[in-house]
Amino acid sequence: MMRSYSRNRGMFAGILAFVLALLPPFAAQTAAMSTKANVRLHLLRFSDLPGWGDADHAAALAAFKRSCQAIRSGKRKERARFAPPRHLWLNICAEADRVAGNTRAARLFFERHFLPVSPLFSRRPAGLFTGYYEPEVEGSLTRHGPYQYPLLARPDDLVRFTPRQARLAGTPFGRIVRGRPVPYFTRREIEEGALSGRGLEIVWLKSLADAFFVQIQGSARVRLVEGGVIRLAFAGKSGRPYTPVGRVLVERGEIPREEMSMQAIRRWLAAHPDKARALLWENESYVFFRRVDLPDPRLGAYGAQGVQLAPFVSLAVDNRFWPYGAPVWLETRIPDPGALAKGKTRPFRRLMIAQDTGSAIRGIVRGDIFFGFGEKAAALAGRMNAPGFMAVLLPRAHARRLTRR
Repeated sequence: MMRSYSRNRGMFAGILAFVLALLPPFAAQTAAMSTKANVRLHLLRFSDLPGWGDADHAAALAAFKRSCQAIRSGKRKERARFAPPRHLWLNICAEADRVAGNTRAARLFFERHFLPVSPLFSRRPAGLFTGYYEPEVEGSLTRHGPYQYPLLARPDDLVRFTPRQARLAGTPFGRIVRGRPVPYFTRREIEEGALSGRGLEIVWLKSLADAFFVQIQGSARVRLVEGGVIRLAFAGKSGRPYTPVGRVLVERGEIPREEMSMQAIRRWLAAHPDKARALLWENESYVFFRRVDLPDPRLGAYGAQGVQLAPFVSLAVDNRFWPYGAPVWLETRIPDPGALAKGKTRPFRRLMIAQDTGSAIRGIVRGDIFFGFGEKAAALAGRMNAPGFMAVLLPRAHARRLTRR
């Protein structure tokens, strides 16, 4: 994904937002299905999930335990349509603490406490599954030489409006000017100096494209020219409308629709430095950051649930339907690392944990895979765009109640 903006702290889910504007028919059909009020869930057996017995259940259990920490905190009120009662989560989390970390014990744990459900009538691939990652870029704590593109902290005049103010301003975020709610500055206004002199610059990057895509991803590892690495996480967004620049390039005939990817956008920006900034200004939305120290450097930034994301285990879902912390069995195809240039893919069957979301992650069969961080992750995430099969594991009694079984 390019990732659309997460509604909460942490990384954005759905990084390939420009791809979402170019949805293939299977995604459009599933999106339509997701808006219906009478969605029916089907109860499955674990034997209905090809590859289940060979999956890395231990990695999923480790991620699930991290989700349990957030569930126990009670800081986030669960509003997902198919969320189980809180006491069921708490009971299962207590059991998870007593499970050894080996794969067999983890598999038995999931089978003992959950049942898979799916809104899909058949195993035919449906929905849309994309990918996102945490960028690793080069920067400096001071502006000098090539380091001319800042990442900014959240300004103190950016506020979340009340529902009435949001209706008046036409946006959920903005400024209060002479007592009236107004939209916040556009990307162009900010880059032309609307926030200059406030000391909001956290770090300066050497690439305009890096600065833009870090905003799309919502987090970053920045290798400092002064030495060391700092981690940045999502701190807020301007509330201005998000326009996928990939869609703009396709509509203008600059890049063929079938060749659209994050890498294609980067190549276009590098080849057209005189037009690059004007193109990026088409996307008025702007994202702000905060510097963070993460407990586990092997993991990614915080997702919307408030836990660190694990590569190939954390999944962003539509949290209008699915609760954070829910195990998700995913079958799709991902880019083949050994044949990226040829566009080849390989099967992906994995037990993942729902730990993130985003405004482009919309649909009951919709997911965004966290690929990790660095260039390899970027190459995979930027090309990830495929249908798939998705089953969500819910507490056994709750799953039976939802499916009337």
